[in-house]
Amino acid sequence: MDRSGFSRRPDSFDGLGYRGEGLGYRGDPLLGPRVTDPPDIPGSRNLHLAGERSPLSGERTGEREERTGEKGERTGERAGWEAPQPGQVPAEQLSRFAGFGIGLVSLFTENVLAHPCIVFRRQCQVNYHARCYHLSPFSAVVVMYSITKAQGLKALWKGLGSTFIVHGITLGAEGVISELTPLPRELPHRWSLKQLAGHLLLKGLTAMVALPFYCASLIETVQSEIVRDEASSGLLDCLREGVTRLFGVGAPHSLRLLPLRWLLLPAALHGVLRYVITSCVQRGVLWLQQRGGRQRGGGHKDPPDLLDSYFPELLAGCAGALVADVLLFPLETALHRLSLQGTRTIIDSTDGSGGNGPLVLPVNTQYDGVSDCLLAVRRREGPAGFYRGVGALAAQYALQGALLGGARALLRVLLLEGGRGGA
Repeated sequence: MDRSGFSRRPDSFDGLGYRGEGLGYRGDPLLGPRVTDPPDIPGSRNLHLAGERSPLSGERTGEREERTGEKGERTGERAGWEAPQPGQVPAEQLSRFAGFGIGLVSLFTENVLAHPCIVFRRQCQVNYHARCYHLSPFSAVVVMYSITKAQGLKALWKGLGSTFIVHGITLGAEGVISELTPLPRELPHRWSLKQLAGHLLLKGLTAMVALPFYCASLIETVQSEIVRDEASSGLLDCLREGVTRLFGVGAPHSLRLLPLRWLLLPAALHGVLRYVITSCVQRGVLWLQQRGGRQRGGGHKDPPDLLDSYFPELLAGCAGALVADVLLFPLETALHRLSLQGTRTIIDSTDGSGGNGPLVLPVNTQYDGVSDCLLAVRRREGPAGFYRGVGALAAQYALQGALLGGARALLRVLLLEGGRGGA
């Protein structure tokens, strides 16, 4: 029977362009290659071990592979990259490891190791009785050591769990509000004034939502361990006290307790200004670093220098947060005093344990609002009264910068040794 009578292929069809003698196909010249003889396509299931030869590949296949390899090498040379050598860690893997290591150190330092400085700074801000303002980090470290020696390490790490809860509530509230409203959570590369206003409004609303829980966390961080009841304290006390402060129920407070609505605008203003200042300073520092790098000129860098792509960004963020905290320190002092007023909180004495002074002090302020608090601080404590505890702030960022620099140097040495060992 004539095969051309029922075949749909044209007479010129030769098996998708594969010639029998060219690729070693042993098929019927009329029907084309057999299904049981697949071609040696790179990446297909017809794979062989190194050094072995495909039973279907001929000499011309090897020649084609050699030509393909030479073409790939020439393409790689033109593109400016080199294939990773055997036994050497790829640059991308080193970059990820370096970024993860520095990011983890930064997160741990900012939220855990720096917490004692945050605790002492807040105690100084609300302690208007203290004679020492602790404008220097050295005096702050001395008093922190004396408090730790008298009450234990837990005296400086109190309220650590509540700070994580406040961070979680802030992130969750920001995500929920951005999903339910058209307010953008992140600004695009080219933003408009409307998008910027909506983004800042989102930051302000997030600060308002987290305010009652922030007040509860503030009480936990400044409350003295001497009067703390261990039986009634727990990890979720921040949530319970926040709800109590929000709805005005629960344990009775003093009549001097300010309504929460009086603190909403100062909290939102502080949150928005801190975000704006931090972002502007961070972008400015990164721009200066990039400009300086372009002036010095670029060149080929070793794998450990991949740390330079992560460390400048973290350093710029740290610098932005430092500038924002210093500029907004008076507003933060007023906000902390107003949040603590009327809560019957007892704090540690920030003048040290020496002498005949008391070890603990009650917080008995009678401010009518933010403006009254700022005027009273200036009139009774002087301009330096706005910066009570700024020495602890300096110690906090000095510790954070030192640990980031040490982590960078350590990772550089480890990656350098790994690169030498792989080579």
